[in-house]
Amino acid sequence: MITGASGGIGEATARLLSAEGASVVLGARRLEKLEALALELRATGGKVQVVQMDVAKREEVEALVETAIKAYGRVDVMINNAGIMPNSRLDQRKVEDWERMIDVNLKGSLYGIAAVIPVMQKQKSGHVINVSSLSGHRVRPNSAVYSATKFGVRAIAEGLRMEMTPYNIRSTIISPGPVDTDLPSSMTDETAAKHVRDLHSEMAIPPLSIAQAIAFTISQPSSVDINEILLRPTAME
Repeated sequence: MITGASGGIGEATARLLSAEGASVVLGARRLEKLEALALELRATGGKVQVVQMDVAKREEVEALVETAIKAYGRVDVMINNAGIMPNSRLDQRKVEDWERMIDVNLKGSLYGIAAVIPVMQKQKSGHVINVSSLSGHRVRPNSAVYSATKFGVRAIAEGLRMEMTPYNIRSTIISPGPVDTDLPSSMTDETAAKHVRDLHSEMAIPPLSIAQAIAFTISQPSSVDINEILLRPTAME
């Protein structure tokens, strides 16, 4: 299962894992993009289910898991990927942006975990992959709240790893630096958005590179848990 699957890292990961034979359940708000992606994957033999959903709504995340169980009878991997990044200075007091980041980036990951863990505990197996960020390792001007959510994702994922060892459930954190996605489009402050767009134009990582890192963690033997991967552009200081 992949949230935020209608573009960027989520779409690239869906394409790669489907090509490698995985049955995928894709969730996002943009249904038309999900359906177009599903048509492409099915045309090459892929097994795909799509669900229009917002990770900030717990019942919609639960519906994603229910769809997977109805279609395939189990969930092997949950990729909490959906995220937004409306960066701004704290003194701009863009409180609505702060709340949306907390709802999507932090609570969305928690809702994914809450929905899928009972299934994986029953299976005595599973893998939860949470997409954090380089911003989850350091804070820069304009990114305090975004960084806070991504630091939080890392803390949650590490706690999950320790608590789920009796159930053979793996927990992985993927922390990318700048990636060539439409994430800057979620910004409401033009100065911050321009800074990020300029950075992306200089050195952004292709989404496929992140998808390949995710696939690598999944491919390990069940006795091996890759706990965290941090990916920066080679050109980044």
